[in-house]
Amino acid sequence: MKRMLTFIGALVIFLSVAFVMATKQQQQRAQTPTVGILQLTTHPALDAIHRGLVAELKAQGYSPQKGNIKIDYQNAENDQSNLKTMSERFTNHHVSVMVGIATPAAQALADASTRIPIVLGAVTDPKGANLVQDNVHPGGNVTGVSDQAPIKAQLQLIQKLQPNLKTMGVISTSSDDSAQTQVRILKRLVAKETSLKLKTYTITSTNDVNQVAETMMNQVDAVYVPTDNTIASAMQTLVQVGNAKKVPIFPAVDTMVKDGGVATISINQYRLGRQTGKMVVNILRHHQNPATTPVKFIKKGDLVINLKAAHKLGIQIPADLVQQAKTSGELIQ
Repeated sequence: MKRMLTFIGALVIFLSVAFVMATKQQQQRAQTPTVGILQLTTHPALDAIHRGLVAELKAQGYSPQKGNIKIDYQNAENDQSNLKTMSERFTNHHVSVMVGIATPAAQALADASTRIPIVLGAVTDPKGANLVQDNVHPGGNVTGVSDQAPIKAQLQLIQKLQPNLKTMGVISTSSDDSAQTQVRILKRLVAKETSLKLKTYTITSTNDVNQVAETMMNQVDAVYVPTDNTIASAMQTLVQVGNAKKVPIFPAVDTMVKDGGVATISINQYRLGRQTGKMVVNILRHHQNPATTPVKFIKKGDLVINLKAAHKLGIQIPADLVQQAKTSGELIQ
């Protein structure tokens, strides 16, 4: 009988300890924050933002391997229905913070929740995209980082490389809010500060790029491409048509220069991701309120030159620009 009582006592203690440990583990799991990342599509620029975001979280001590954060990464592959479903997934799972990489992803998240904090991974004009009330005082559950390109500096670079340029084309996706914002800025700058003639062309999908490019290249001396995810996905098609017509292409983003554009002054996409990660950490660790957190604009861009593309088109790159790209930017040879 005594042995039985001893056994029962030991069993009770064991079960009690097991229950306490299981309860603590459940509490720890419940307290582990989840960051839901929604990316519009697979593309080098957006992928770089994602990598920068995860790297910054790790640098700040947040890592799934440590068990102190969960990362739910979803890629919509440019499908609107996927954006909606994935956004609802985050809200149903009650994630701690949501991150939207590219404007359509951020808009889908904002439609899904007005309560969960949302950080913009790369949105050119958050106010223009109806994501915030004001870029300085967002006023809701959304803040983040803008990927607004330094268009004035880019225009000056184009004119330096093409001093005899008279007619420039700009191609963009009609439904891309970020791209259309940049086109409007470019129009104002061209009208105010140059004697260039600017011709605008729009597409609705990648299927339009070849036909529109064929028309455009016969009417312009150079082409500017804003931050436009659809055109970025079809950049090789655009470059192929441009090279055949000997028309240089000057994109807004460094990854499009690597795909055959001539040159740009670009906001570094990886650094955009790092800045996005900092804002996520401020929300998780310091309970920063998106409503009173200004949207972050990165002012300085890096000079990126594709020497191979320039030589193919007979464009001579000044030595000072080559040196600048080597030392503080990127030179593609």
